Amino acid sequence: MRVYFLAEKPCALFVNGAHLGLVDLFERSAELRTEDGLFLELVPSGEFLPVRFRFDEEFLLQPPPHVSLYYLSDGVAVYADSFLRADQSLRVLWQQRFGNALLTLCLQGKLQLSVETELGFHLLDLPDCLEKSAVRELNGLFLIESESAFALVDRNGKAVVLSEGKAAVRGDALEADVPFHDSLGHTARCVWENGSLVSCTVRAAREPTEATYALALFESALVGADCAPYLSPALREKAPVLREYLGDFRSVVITAERDRVGLVFPRAERVYDVRYFRVSVSDGKISNILPE
Repeated sequence: MRVYFLAEKPCALFVNGAHLGLVDLFERSAELRTEDGLFLELVPSGEFLPVRFRFDEEFLLQPPPHVSLYYLSDGVAVYADSFLRADQSLRVLWQQRFGNALLTLCLQGKLQLSVETELGFHLLDLPDCLEKSAVRELNGLFLIESESAFALVDRNGKAVVLSEGKAAVRGDALEADVPFHDSLGHTARCVWENGSLVSCTVRAAREPTEATYALALFESALVGADCAPYLSPALREKAPVLREYLGDFRSVVITAERDRVGLVFPRAERVYDVRYFRVSVSDGKISNILPE
């Protein structure tokens, strides 16, 4: 089986104790057999713990924490992320009281927020991008914000909003430009009131070329942007139902062919299927969309 390896952080890959190579966000592959039951380790540099697993049939059905599987047309991609820190000691980053609510942000292997209120004690896992953050109260909720991300947490310790972007408070509302990290630089100008999304406007930072029309079309459908500019007159009226036609996909991946794109669909927890679609282009517009 062809196995592609990717990792959120640069890692050394070991197979049965032997060093195989480097793994990072650029895919690298190897031929492995599940019947061999190989023991694999992804060892990140720095202060993080390795991810270890046995490559067998059970792994392909139910990967361990910190590993996601993506089933491709020619194999499976193994992606490791959310590495735990090697230092498991408790370190308090900040603590703030708001009336009878006490919030504590700490590191103990991972970043966690402790919320103590009249409703009880709650512990919330947060991404590392909120490690250097501050907290303030907003309409009975708690806004945790850093330079690149923010979270809006209720008194039950639940993150009602958790997003990348720089947050700004306007009166009783919370505003942010949320990046999608796609080929057109889409962002969403979002406004929340009392933890509920009240408006969302999607904008693109740049225009696609004809060579990237397929990618731009599917990414636009994913984020809720207008797909009509990429479609031929015969398909343009179907733009509003394109997302429904494609299904519940979560991300878009490119292929070696510019008219072929992979859409990522959830199968189970941390397990995804990549299904492929091919487009036809006529007179500079997409005239047909067919699943493979």
